[in-house]
Amino acid sequence: MASREPYAEELRAHRERAGLTQIELGDRLRVHATLVTHWEAGRRKPCPQDAERLDEIFDTGGTFRRFLKRRPFAEYFERVALAEQGAKRIEEFAPALVPGLLQTEAYARVVFRTSRFSWREEEFEEQITNRMARQRLLGKELPEAWFILSEAVLRIVVGNPALMAAQLAHIAALVRRHRVTVQVVPFSHGSHAAMASMVTVLKFQDQPDLAYEEGACTGRVADADTPDLVRKCRDAYDLAKAAALPPAASLSLLESIMEEYRRHDDSVRPEPRMLARIEPQQR
Repeated sequence: MASREPYAEELRAHRERAGLTQIELGDRLRVHATLVTHWEAGRRKPCPQDAERLDEIFDTGGTFRRFLKRRPFAEYFERVALAEQGAKRIEEFAPALVPGLLQTEAYARVVFRTSRFSWREEEFEEQITNRMARQRLLGKELPEAWFILSEAVLRIVVGNPALMAAQLAHIAALVRRHRVTVQVVPFSHGSHAAMASMVTVLKFQDQPDLAYEEGACTGRVADADTPDLVRKCRDAYDLAKAAALPPAASLSLLESIMEEYRRHDDSVRPEPRMLARIEPQQR
């Protein structure tokens, strides 16, 4: 059964992966082991200073500190956001949008801005900050990251052609630096098992896989307590991978579409002389 307090379960998982007992973690934090027990049971939360030390000890990039400040992610995604910090490999299929770990800030801003009727500006900026902070994962040796993208991810214009060209260039740069592997399922393939929803599978060094699937406003986590659902998510991801172009051909398609966006942007940009005729009428 999933923990009612996702941070509690992830704290325990990070401690166990680090090979620390509750007493040893308490010693590092200069708190009593009983307090660590309360944290891991979800009965209490660390203070901001202890959360900051936890992030230092486990190298979690501010995750525990941000969690205390305000729920940094949708409730149904919290556990996954924390779990991916300790994953050995992240595997994800995306049917329509660029995965959060690969988004540029400009792309993320459009996605968030159009996801609601309205935002409080402070909350909106926090969402952008949290999404960009997650991407620190890609600067580490682990996790390995393997993304399967529907061709729709590349073709749906989020923002404008210039923004899309920059977004695809960002993905291509990550691929060429060998930081992520990306494959594309072309439209020509037709239907496949994962096409209806986003699917993520997290693999760990010394614990069972965790799977996650997400719809428009909901998400579902599967773990060792629901092995059949983990297997179904794994099967869906693997079938999407089987439907995808090889990595080199996928990169070629991605960069070809990127160039289409660039040419389109150039074709609609007014020439300087045309701007000179237009601007006086706008003053």
